[in-house]
Amino acid sequence: MTLIAFVGSVFSPYYAWARRGGAPADPEQHCALNVALYSRRAGRWAMTERGARHCSRSAREFTLGPSQVRWEGDALVIDIDEVCVPIPRALRGRVRVHPQRLFNFSTPIDRAGRHRWGPIAPSARIEVEFDAPAQRWQGQAYLDSNEGDEPIASSCREWDWSRSPMADGSTAVLYDMQHDDGSDQVLALRFGRDGQVTPFEPPPRRSLPTTLWRVPRRMRSTGPVAVVDQLEDTPFYQRAMVRSELLGESVTSFHETLNVPRLVSPVVQAMLPFRMPRRG
Repeated sequence: MTLIAFVGSVFSPYYAWARRGGAPADPEQHCALNVALYSRRAGRWAMTERGARHCSRSAREFTLGPSQVRWEGDALVIDIDEVCVPIPRALRGRVRVHPQRLFNFSTPIDRAGRHRWGPIAPSARIEVEFDAPAQRWQGQAYLDSNEGDEPIASSCREWDWSRSPMADGSTAVLYDMQHDDGSDQVLALRFGRDGQVTPFEPPPRRSLPTTLWRVPRRMRSTGPVAVVDQLEDTPFYQRAMVRSELLGESVTSFHETLNVPRLVSPVVQAMLPFRMPRRG
């Protein structure tokens, strides 16, 4: 399962159209809760964009139409009441995320420091209770945050990102970015159970098989890499579970690739409303 709460959705075609010609656009008018529930029998996907009159937020809660993200004590609670696309089906339930430890860490992911990323809870426990579809389960979770002062296309060409649970309970994150000027930038950080953030030497870059949409992707590993489960495959973005070797361990990582030129292409922008409906 993946959950993303957006203010100024980076993938929104409506937000991109509002900024055409350099015009200013209010990110509060382009909010969305993306819910991807991966199941061979009961998979669901929803991402309805909503304008400011349907949303509100404070330091502890973010309401998006009938859905809400809020802190209850030390737990992050997500109440989900969405409609799937392209086949309209209910996606309704509650998710609780219990951080093992909260981190106050943020770092630039571009040369100018206009895009920043940081994990809030690199290791956490999740409790899932859905009525539609009917599901109850618990597992390991991860919570982070991205923010930017400009569109992602202004500086980034593509990235490969992964997070890997390690044997000692820490989480290793690799952010492998290629910028528009042709330069590379790699973040390799290990987030410990004790709250320490430790850089490590990133292993060599290895190619993964391209997706059905021919998205090129890479993973840094000291040994062979293999796709265990392909979760998401789109013209500009892929998400998969990948087996590799990292810091002397065999790990199964959550891996994502974003190809920005494909995202901003006119053909893809014209396709996106079919997956991302909007309520103004």
